[in-house]
Amino acid sequence: MKTFADIHEDLKAAMKAGETDRRDTIRMLESALQNEAIELRKESGALSGEEIMAVVRRLVKQRREAASEYRQGGREELAVKEDTERDILEAYLPAGLSDDELRAIVVAAKEECGATTKADFGKLMGAAIQKTAGRADGNSVKTFVEEALSK
Repeated sequence: MKTFADIHEDLKAAMKAGETDRRDTIRMLESALQNEAIELRKESGALSGEEIMAVVRRLVKQRREAASEYRQGGREELAVKEDTERDILEAYLPAGLSDDELRAIVVAAKEECGATTKADFGKLMGAAIQKTAGRADGNSVKTFVEEALSK
């Protein structure tokens, strides 16, 4: 997991290399981390790895949603910019789970919590999200939870 200091070093490297998109995205990430630290009443360098990952996940989700909205509005150039920022931010996240790994986690969670019907959706979704520990987005988990409950 990256620390605030690691992210700042990445910013310096991007500045030296003249990578403007990367530089601007990392600056935005640092700003979001500082805002999170203020909200949690901590020093910006004192955020835990999990707190940093939560901020990065939130920013990735925002970029994904914004790109989708821009595409619906016919603004492809802005959607491409959001996609570029999302790709840069995703480098700070741990590797995601493959579909097979995610399916196996959902099946295991289903057996553990005893979910059998669609009425147990919330219970199974909560258990599966907890097991994925941020390595899969909620929409992917939802798809496999619905698949598991339909069998």
